[in-house]
Amino acid sequence: MTMTSLAGITAAAWRRVTSWRRALGRLPAGWLAALLLLAATSAGASPAVALRGEPVVAIRDGLLRGVSAEGADEFLGIPYAAPPVGPLRWQAPRPYPPWAGIRSAAAYGSQCPQLASQDGKGGDNENCLFLNVFTPPGYSQATAGRLPVLFWIHGGMLLHGASDLYDGSLIARTQHVIVVTVNYRLGAFGFLDVPGLGTSPLTANGNYGLLDQEAALGWVHGNIAAFGGDPSRVTIAGQSAGGWSVCALLTSPLVRGLFSGAIMESASCASRTAAQAQTIGQQLAVGVGCTSPATAVACLRATTAARLLSVTVGAASALPAAHEVEFTAGGPDLPLPPAQAVADGDYARVPLLIGTNHDEARYFTQTFAAMGEQYYDTAIATTYGPLAPAILARYPWRSYPSPYTTAYALAAVFTDSGYFYGIGGCTEQNLAARFAATTPTFFYQFDDENAPAENDQLPGFQWGAEHTEELGYLWPTYDPYGADLYDRLSSPQLRLSGQMMAWWGAFSRLRVPATSGQPAWPDYRSGLLMSLRPGGQSQVITAATFGAQHQCQFWDAYPAALG
Repeated sequence: MTMTSLAGITAAAWRRVTSWRRALGRLPAGWLAALLLLAATSAGASPAVALRGEPVVAIRDGLLRGVSAEGADEFLGIPYAAPPVGPLRWQAPRPYPPWAGIRSAAAYGSQCPQLASQDGKGGDNENCLFLNVFTPPGYSQATAGRLPVLFWIHGGMLLHGASDLYDGSLIARTQHVIVVTVNYRLGAFGFLDVPGLGTSPLTANGNYGLLDQEAALGWVHGNIAAFGGDPSRVTIAGQSAGGWSVCALLTSPLVRGLFSGAIMESASCASRTAAQAQTIGQQLAVGVGCTSPATAVACLRATTAARLLSVTVGAASALPAAHEVEFTAGGPDLPLPPAQAVADGDYARVPLLIGTNHDEARYFTQTFAAMGEQYYDTAIATTYGPLAPAILARYPWRSYPSPYTTAYALAAVFTDSGYFYGIGGCTEQNLAARFAATTPTFFYQFDDENAPAENDQLPGFQWGAEHTEELGYLWPTYDPYGADLYDRLSSPQLRLSGQMMAWWGAFSRLRVPATSGQPAWPDYRSGLLMSLRPGGQSQVITAATFGAQHQCQFWDAYPAALG
């Protein structure tokens, strides 16, 4: 379908055109041009009308002109909230003001402030609250039908990452869904809890990044129909910290009713207490030179973004550990810790697709590749205390291949126990079972042991199905370390990629991962899950098989040792 761009037409005029068009059905370009001319003239606008091949939509704030690319219509860099700069830093997101004329939506907006990493190029521009919308070609404003929406939240430990790593064109085009990807405030800008910094009960616990996600969901609810989307069929989805976010949103009273399904990839329901958050926040304040509690808030507000980044985890850090950057429970946005809310059944009981990767922790243990057996023994003793002898007997160092024995051994322990952020193995299985007790739940394990490696800095290291590996099968532009993951998929792996997109798309449409020509995927209440394997070999396995792979009978006997 040919879309029309125009200069000088008001949003009100465009809404008039679209209402006429819906009433009259699809019209040829010439008819549309005549309608635009009539609308512009009746609204007092310039009658100049230019026909182009660019998609235009009218949202509540004004007109947007996107681009047609990669077989889809793309609307990029859309502001969903006012820039959180100056007096709006560490405030709840505010509405973005309407604009006149047509706003270009042809390029991604700035990433939120972060240090450079595999998940982002780094930068300190705080004007970053943008989202992107990908639709099947020609669908926006073209039909009375409504498409389901996949709302994607990026990962990155709540410290880094951005929406522009995830081009939703392929999923939109092949699955006939609308994809939304979103930025949100990160690190000290998104999760800083210092007494007095938040000026309302909503912001008292410092969950600014979570409030951003909720504001973006509200934006989708109010505007997605303009793109052809159905606001009653929104699936929230995310991986790693994006999956933490999904769990938090499931348990937040503020967004009940704004979504009808959820996908959690390699995630948990992590959170911290206000006391823990404030300890971290005060340490950061001291780290940037705001040493007096009486003046810390004013001092922090006057501190540059670059200076705040300089003490973020990963640099000369004032923070004790990366996993301490989490959501803080206890406010109106998160009354309960998300894990407790899920255990209590106090969450939005929408259908859930949840899963883990077979070798999650190899992503994190590569730094131990050169260490020997003594280091392994010490690390296990330090981490697990009195349980260490039993773990060393269960996971003997010499049973793992050289030359990276310690990295493999630690990865096995940390994957099965969910040591890193509660992600992996037995913790993931227990979380899936907890959800399945009260809502339809579909559990998977990503099992491509030969997935293309993100990082080839260790010659011969077997990365297996490590943390994040499934992303390259769903998002062709996900490109950590310049790894070109999607372009390196073999024919059998491309077949798995197609399967996964079909299942994710079916879940977005139907709330069950059921699609023609693919293996039936049972609800986890049956004790069955899907093993995702290349070459058309994906198959249903039992919970007992999964548990044996990760030695869950051993770990479940020591719940305090689980992540």
